Amino acid sequence: MALVPSAGAILRRVELRPLPPSPHTLPMPELARRCTVADLLAFPEDGNRYELIRGELFVSPTARPRHQEVIRRLVVRLSLFLDQQAPQWRLVPSPADISWDDETLVQPDLFVVPAAQASNDWSTYQDLVLAVEVISPSSRRADRVEKRRLYQERGIGTYWIVDHESEIVEVWRPGDDRPEVVTDQLRWSVGLETQDLVIRLAELFGNLPE
Repeated sequence: MALVPSAGAILRRVELRPLPPSPHTLPMPELARRCTVADLLAFPEDGNRYELIRGELFVSPTARPRHQEVIRRLVVRLSLFLDQQAPQWRLVPSPADISWDDETLVQPDLFVVPAAQASNDWSTYQDLVLAVEVISPSSRRADRVEKRRLYQERGIGTYWIVDHESEIVEVWRPGDDRPEVVTDQLRWSVGLETQDLVIRLAELFGNLPE
């Protein structure tokens, strides 16, 4: 039964002291700090690859020789194809600083842009028609999820996710909900006036460093 103070009673304000925290209460985690491109460019050179996607920082250690050999083979095939079939396009290997806003800066392992955008200033490299990532254990989430979404949103014509462990290539295009999974021959063309580039995966992944 609630007690009702009688008329004339004097009510006294009592200050309640907070209870001490329980040892079983977990503190609220702090929100992760979002980074900007300016923050990223101020990082010291330490051998790691730093990338930024929508303010989230991704760090990759130095790639292993197997990863680099796959990239070397792709560079040879893509360079020869573009030189002979489509000199109006330029192949660029990483490291690179590709940025479309203040919270995004990525370094695709390889990418192709119009030759007219190839300058000594990374800000001119904007309209990628092909982006290639050779995945490593440390980059799987970034390459398969975050970068894939970013590249699709940016309208990059073709995105290859090269998995040398499984010996497959995932091919993504804008609007795709699922990738084309290539297990034998990888094909790519930059226009109707050119022949397709054909890369046999058996050759791309054969005799890699163990």
